[in-house]
Parts: sequence; structure tokens; C-alpha cells
Amino acid sequence: MRRYVDSIESEDDAISLEDFFAGHFPGESKPSVNLRGARGKEELTQRQLAEMTGIPQRHISEMENGKRPIGKEAAKKLAKALNVDYRVFL
Repeated sequence: MRRYVDSIESEDDAISLEDFFAGHFPGESKPSVNLRGARGKEELTQRQLAEMTGIPQRHISEMENGKRPIGKEAAKKLAKALNVDYRVFL
């Protein structure tokens, strides 16, 4: 079994987070993956999250698909609704 760590260690089975994301979510940005994951963890639909944050559902979809950047103000609104640190979306 592989172990995932923040940086590559001397162990042969360790992998960096950057390599993990590249291998499991090719072509996707970490903020997009983090947003989808946090929303899923809270068991919210995009529409529910939109209602909670005031961010249009279309924009949330675009953020999750990497077509729209997540700005600092949007990140703070999303983080509050999803119970995470806003910096995971930047």
C-alpha cells in the first residue's frame, strides 16, 4: 500500500501530494478537486451550496470544472459553508 505525504521521503513507497493529484486527477487543479470533495463530504448539491453562499450554481459548476478561478472572497464564502479553511480553494 502506498503512503501519501506532503513531500517525498526516503521510503520507496512515499509519494508527494503533487504527484498524487497529478496521478489521480490529471489536468485538474487542486482548488477544483478540493471544492468538489468538500461539497461531497458535506453531502450538498451545487444548488444547495449556491443558496448557502449566494454564489450562482453555474459559477460553482465552473469552479469545480476548472473553468472559473476561485477568488479569495468566494473561497471564504465556500469555506464557511463547507467547514474548511478557505486557503484550500486558492
